[in-house]
Amino acid sequence: MGKARPRKGRPVSGVVLLNKAKGMSSNHALQRVKRLYNAQKAGHTGALDPLATGLLPVCLGEATKFSQYLLDADKAYRVVAKLGIRTTTSDAEGDVVATAEVTVTEAQVRDVLPTFIGEQQQTPSIYSALKYEGRPLYYYARRGIDVPRKTRTIHIHQIDFIALKGDELELQVSCSKGTYIRTLIDDLGQVLGCGAHVALLHRNGVAELDAEQMLTLEQLEQRDSDAELDALLQPVDCLLSALPQQRIVRQQARALLHGQPVANHTDLAEVGDECRMVAQRIDGGDAFIGVAALRKDGQFWPKRVLALAFCDLQLDDLQ
Repeated sequence: MGKARPRKGRPVSGVVLLNKAKGMSSNHALQRVKRLYNAQKAGHTGALDPLATGLLPVCLGEATKFSQYLLDADKAYRVVAKLGIRTTTSDAEGDVVATAEVTVTEAQVRDVLPTFIGEQQQTPSIYSALKYEGRPLYYYARRGIDVPRKTRTIHIHQIDFIALKGDELELQVSCSKGTYIRTLIDDLGQVLGCGAHVALLHRNGVAELDAEQMLTLEQLEQRDSDAELDALLQPVDCLLSALPQQRIVRQQARALLHGQPVANHTDLAEVGDECRMVAQRIDGGDAFIGVAALRKDGQFWPKRVLALAFCDLQLDDLQ
């Protein structure tokens, strides 16, 4: 067998909290970040529509191993709904299908919003990226082909009224994965009796990530060196804030990194639970090792762990 060809790019690892611009696809934004960092590997944790702006966590290097933990995370959005106009796509890019006079008051909006909170069934927009027989739904919509769409169970945790100015209604929405804000706004418009569509959509929350640390592509491009770019990276385990933490020592870290189990020293975990495994460095800081799951034998078995050569992680640096 021939030698494996070396990977192109730097073995940089971490998470970029990107503030995606309007009109840009999530994949385009991802590729731009990957090129800026000259990273070997990159991925994101759930696409934003081109119309939407806001928080798009871009995972580089070892962080791509853990990106799926944010796919199931709760999200938060600031949305501006245009009342009085209903469109084919339930956003500003669609064709107008109905118009109505807007006489809605703030009191009426506040009275209706609580009815949308809680667990409910939602049918995704025909213009969504969900797949049917291998193709996204919008592929069929653009060709006038009607295909079945499965309803899904979602949960709206909270809807906060921000402002009503003329025919523009601004809301803050906290919701579960899989929620289509366009569908929510279309449904809200129907209940208000005037119709509505999404005019502006900004994602300002994904799990526990700090949206205040978002960076635009322009801000990243202003950095003059790899060191300056790397200083902007969030740690790999910022993706795992929802998981409980289990502290281990150097010998256990070595075992996990070599695919071996370690003993459970906590009474907080139950069989099947996953934990974020962290070892203490000699300098007092924490070194993230990976994710392990508690099995019936009472031991934590590695599920996803960092590569041995990850950044500057050396086993000799651990206590």
